[in-house]
Amino acid sequence: MGLEKSTDTKSRKSLLTSLMSEIKWMYGYAKKYWKFVLVHIVLGIVSTVMGLLSTLASKYLIDAVTGAGDMPIVQAACIMIGMTAGSIISKAVCSRIGARISIKVQNEIQYEVYEKIMSAQWEEISEYRSGDLLNRLNGDVSTVANGIIGLLPSLITHIVQFAGALVIILNYDPIMALIALIGAPVTVTVSNILLKKMRAYNHEMRRMSSEIMAFWDESFQNMESIKAFDVNDKYESNMVSLQDKYKNTYLKFNIFSIKTSSLMSVLGAVVSFSCMGWGVYRLWSGVITFGTMTLFLQLASMLSSAFSQLVSLVPSGISAATSAGRIMPVCSLEKEKYESEQMANEVEKEARQNGISIELDNATFAYKGSRDVLKNACIKAEPGEIVAIVGPSGEGKTTLVRLLLGLVKIESGSASVASNGKKCAISAATRKLFAYVPQGNTAFPGSVADNMRLVKSDADDEQIADALKIACAYDFVMKMQNGTASIIGEQGKGLSEGQAQRISIARAMLREAPVLLLDEATSALDIATERRVLKNIMQANPKKTCIVTTHRPSVLSMCSRVYKVEKTVISEVSREECERMLMEF
Repeated sequence: MGLEKSTDTKSRKSLLTSLMSEIKWMYGYAKKYWKFVLVHIVLGIVSTVMGLLSTLASKYLIDAVTGAGDMPIVQAACIMIGMTAGSIISKAVCSRIGARISIKVQNEIQYEVYEKIMSAQWEEISEYRSGDLLNRLNGDVSTVANGIIGLLPSLITHIVQFAGALVIILNYDPIMALIALIGAPVTVTVSNILLKKMRAYNHEMRRMSSEIMAFWDESFQNMESIKAFDVNDKYESNMVSLQDKYKNTYLKFNIFSIKTSSLMSVLGAVVSFSCMGWGVYRLWSGVITFGTMTLFLQLASMLSSAFSQLVSLVPSGISAATSAGRIMPVCSLEKEKYESEQMANEVEKEARQNGISIELDNATFAYKGSRDVLKNACIKAEPGEIVAIVGPSGEGKTTLVRLLLGLVKIESGSASVASNGKKCAISAATRKLFAYVPQGNTAFPGSVADNMRLVKSDADDEQIADALKIACAYDFVMKMQNGTASIIGEQGKGLSEGQAQRISIARAMLREAPVLLLDEATSALDIATERRVLKNIMQANPKKTCIVTTHRPSVLSMCSRVYKVEKTVISEVSREECERMLMEF
């Protein structure tokens, strides 16, 4: 029993520590807008005070009408109307300021999270599903922004409302104030007990929301394949299954919320009826006037409402903190390191005239928690060379490309680029030396020209046309309805895979980088077009270093060197073996 109590205490302390850490993180943003937040709070307090004064004025108005008071009716009515109007205006201005701060904070957090995602180390960010990242970037950020703007001003405003109502009641009837406070200890105790459960439900709801969004994202991205395999029914069934899980979680949370709110409502009703009963008794006894009775009822309602609002901030705060807890890990992802950036710039300058040589010397790499993908890899590629990387699928060709692009980092050995005696280790800083054409369809939504200018925003029509000609794409683009202004749909909709590949190659050529990486980028081209494209690339820039990963050996005769990747080992293929592979092909 003692052990269980100790464990529960530790769990509660851990929960409170996490909550405090998350709340502290949220209000790091609020500090930047403290002036706006302060104005928001002040206007909230002004609106609340005016509401209290309006309630007080209603007492004097009723007493004046019934002859129990000295204040003129018109004066009391004017005060009540003026205070009510002031309260409404203050609330409106407060709401507007809140909206302005909220959107500013939301945009800032969204930008920071987006920037962190885009600049994080590739291996770390790849552990997250894209739908989950979208949910954190949109849903969680929105919840946090609303929490930052809403919680603190609401907390202070409702405390002022509660305290103001309590002071006025105390002034007229201390017993009534005592009755109104009966529910406070019970409410605080219940909230404290339910804190852990509220957080657990919030975590589960956000997790399920991310899972569903990830499923939608993956379904839409792979719609063509889903239709081609005729597995719509399976995906629809999976969708229903996810919805059922979400529904069960939601309904559990809903019944929990209903029970909690019902308990609070019963407690509020008991307090309200008790206040009304006491007020009726005092009125019947002739101790108070009708105006005071009305004041008591209004203040008791206001007191109960303020306390309920304060209690409701607990689940709102937990929800915001839970969302903050989901954003924080993304924001703390390790950023890509642009190592030796100055040296990389010097290599880039030399490469404009002399080209780039690439060397891997005994390079070893493994993904986290995985066996070695590449072991003691040795590769060389010189300016003016086409170097082929061949081998079965899944043996490490694409990993090798990621290594060259600085997306992943070798564990031992060396990987470097060099030009005219200037040498630099491969990292994110050397990525600008490469133009990359990945596997699959990498056309972006927009026009052909938009796709091209993605890598060179100031490219003119002539430069775009030259790049398209090199990639053997100019002719088919010009036959499209609007030429380079023709619109490409999502994932290259409207283009064949071969056409999309050629536009991607043209885009890479427009980048004018000294190294070109083609990762299975000519797989959809016929042999004649493939050879023509590669020939055009090398003629356009004889000092360009071109590295091609491929399954098929049709271009091997054009290559200066060929390396084979198999079972983590990279070995150079002899000319005789290349000829044998060509004959077999």
